[in-house]
Amino acid sequence: IKTISYDTSKSVLIDDKTGENGLLTKGTTVTQPSGTTTTTATYYLVKSGGTAGSGTEINLTSATTNDNLDGMTSAVDAMLKTMTDSAATLGATNSRLSLQNDFIKDLSDTITKGVGRLVDADMNEESTRLKALQTQQQLGIQALSIANTSADNILSLFR
Repeated sequence: IKTISYDTSKSVLIDDKTGENGLLTKGTTVTQPSGTTTTTATYYLVKSGGTAGSGTEINLTSATTNDNLDGMTSAVDAMLKTMTDSAATLGATNSRLSLQNDFIKDLSDTITKGVGRLVDADMNEESTRLKALQTQQQLGIQALSIANTSADNILSLFR
């Protein structure tokens, strides 16, 4: 028997305990421009239940620079990709479960039909045996009748 495993931690959108397990609450590290070079920055989208993932909340303020905006956009794109991957995995798992459910239903139907056919075959076999025994009895009675008639004919010759 095989089991289907699915890591549910990869499909949690909002983690209201620590913030680090939700796809929208955990920090997503991206590379963003920083003047003439690049730097890494970590962003999260949703602060839930007073907890937040590591990094900076994606929030537009007057202090948000174009470089920050590029980083936030990259972080949102990464979050969308992760959610798409999670949805695809969940869909594939759902599809496998549906296929297994259909297979089990078909297998159950086949077993039920097979048992019915075996019962029918056993009944036909028993019916055939009964007919054979009845035929043997009739032939035995006829043989005795013929033997008795033949004995009477032989006795009549001696008279």
